Amino acid sequence: MAWFSRWGWERPARRRAGIAGALGLTCILLAGYGSVASAQQQATSAEAAASRMEQARLADTDTLLALTSEGAVLYGQDSVKLSGYQYCSQAVALAEAGEFRQSVRAASKALHLANATNDPNLMAMANRDLAIVYSYSGQLEKAEEFAREALRHQARDPKLVVGPVQKVIGDVRSRRGDYAGAVLSYDEALANSSQRYAPLVQASLVNALIESGDPARAREVLGTMAPPKDAPLTAQLDRTRARLLLAENKPAEARDAYRALTARQVGADTEYYRLWAWDGVARSELALGQKQAAAEAVGRALGDVDKVRARFRSEEFKMGLFSDLQTVFERGVSIYSDAGDARQAFEVSEHSRSRALLDAVRGRAKINEQAANTVDLATLQRTLAADERVVQFHSLPDRLVVWVVGPSSIAEKTVAVKRDELNELVETFRNSIVRGRRTAITNADKLGAALLGPLGLAPGQRLVVVPHGPLHYLPFQALRLDGRYIIETHPVAVAPSMSIAVQLAQRTPRVNASLTAFGNPRIEDKYDLPGAETEVKQLARLFPRNAVYMGAAATKTQFRDVAARSPLMHVAAHAEADAVDPLYSRILLANEGGKQNFLEAHEILGLPMDGTALVTLSACESGLGRIAQGDEVLGFTRSFLSAGSSSLIASLWPVSDDATAVLMGTLYGELSKGRDIQKAMQAGQLAVLKDPKMSHPFFWAPFNLIGNWRLTVGS
Repeated sequence: MAWFSRWGWERPARRRAGIAGALGLTCILLAGYGSVASAQQQATSAEAAASRMEQARLADTDTLLALTSEGAVLYGQDSVKLSGYQYCSQAVALAEAGEFRQSVRAASKALHLANATNDPNLMAMANRDLAIVYSYSGQLEKAEEFAREALRHQARDPKLVVGPVQKVIGDVRSRRGDYAGAVLSYDEALANSSQRYAPLVQASLVNALIESGDPARAREVLGTMAPPKDAPLTAQLDRTRARLLLAENKPAEARDAYRALTARQVGADTEYYRLWAWDGVARSELALGQKQAAAEAVGRALGDVDKVRARFRSEEFKMGLFSDLQTVFERGVSIYSDAGDARQAFEVSEHSRSRALLDAVRGRAKINEQAANTVDLATLQRTLAADERVVQFHSLPDRLVVWVVGPSSIAEKTVAVKRDELNELVETFRNSIVRGRRTAITNADKLGAALLGPLGLAPGQRLVVVPHGPLHYLPFQALRLDGRYIIETHPVAVAPSMSIAVQLAQRTPRVNASLTAFGNPRIEDKYDLPGAETEVKQLARLFPRNAVYMGAAATKTQFRDVAARSPLMHVAAHAEADAVDPLYSRILLANEGGKQNFLEAHEILGLPMDGTALVTLSACESGLGRIAQGDEVLGFTRSFLSAGSSSLIASLWPVSDDATAVLMGTLYGELSKGRDIQKAMQAGQLAVLKDPKMSHPFFWAPFNLIGNWRLTVGS
């Protein structure tokens, strides 16, 4: 303890920390330094605190014990109590509907009852269902963990547990690229499956065999399968047959098979399967060397994208296909980029982004028919000022494509980094920042040189960065060029897509200087946030027109009441990001009626926030979420922008009390003087960076400005 006391770390601040529990992203935040430390001491201190944070997070994240405990609480709250097996059935139905967090909650109640009644069969089935929902949601480590836990318990009918659980393990291995291991798991699943379940395992096995380079056995297994009775499953199986022809080096036959599927009727999902059929035609034409025909086919596929409802399709997981609409757009970007058509490649990339979010933004923005589609290049260029540049990325399996768009120019560059390598680079950089390591500076130099160095950006240009894939989690302001951080030479904002950013910028260019702030919501003593309360009081002094809600007054009911009439909304509170189902990420507001009453992201979607120009979540990891098939970040970003807010400030990692106070004080001070929000954010980050005690990017770089980068505040 003496070491911590020396540097002012007598206890870890819990400011804006996630609560231990089912969502489990606990953030132990950093208190301020008591004196000026050297760079080495600063980095060492930050790394020590971040290590404690990481250990706490791992201990709390959706463990068997945590879920069983949560299940007991949820079961006690149910007015109508079901049997454990009914909760299992409920969990499966919710998972197949894409309601992942609700599915986990149902399975948790089954876990509780299995534990309370000492029922090993129910325990096996509850863990089986958890394995399935975590697999569906992409949480592969958790899926495998619960699958293996299910195998530890004696099931009355092993075929109801062993087959599905081994299939989950096979699915996990397939999605990790371990197709040989997946084949072994699917074989084990097939040997322990009921007659009804076996065809699903066989379909997954065929797809894994194709990917593992064994088309002969894939053909053999396929020949033993009876046609499914369900139309979507039949369509999926026929897609697999066409894929097998491609794997057998029969592209002409594959093309014909895919073309036949373009005319297939599959009820309400006809457009969806037609899209995949045209994509298969494109792949077949590429294999035949017919690039123009491939471009035409991928164009047909992309033409159907907007007709496809964005919903979870469990039949793809059941048959081991794991379809991702982004692959169709990737094919288009790759084809047009290879042809040297930067405009078309850029527009396909833009088209791929955030379709559901764009529709919601469009509905709130009340725009005219001219803007009914995604913004094309010419329209985008007309909206840009002379000093503004859009930097848009698209991560392909074999390379990274980046465009720099100015008012009268577009330049396309290619970075020779594979997507898997990019994932590792971003994760390494983030870890070096979050753990306070000195290597963060070296990593910032390397990534800056690779991603931004070739772009020829002029100092002073305003940057609107449109990330893709893993780059959503990258703090671009913390990259370095020529020995300087990007934020030192460029104001930076990010956007889910330029179509969204342009519409957001048009919605609220200038708003009244009226602040609504929530700080230190009262939950219980251990969650008190004195730093948040101080922060909110300081910000309120900058805006004579203000409404401040502290402690017991900072409730969800109050938030909902003021949401429709708050131009500037600031929330200094605990937050939790839900990795399983980001729309269940939540802001922890004050107890009501003696009970916890948190604001979940899906509830925000229904709030009337058209009049809210800016929402600042001065909270831990509030900007994180899962990347969806439209490349949008689900969670708070989607929720607030869809609800009507035009700008959002959110964090990418745990935040420091002292640094946040300086950053927010400077940012809002600049806003109150009439400076635009992008310049105000730059000033706030530089104010922290210039303090020798907080010059490490951990302290000054966690917050992103998302959306309308031009917002100004009137007097």
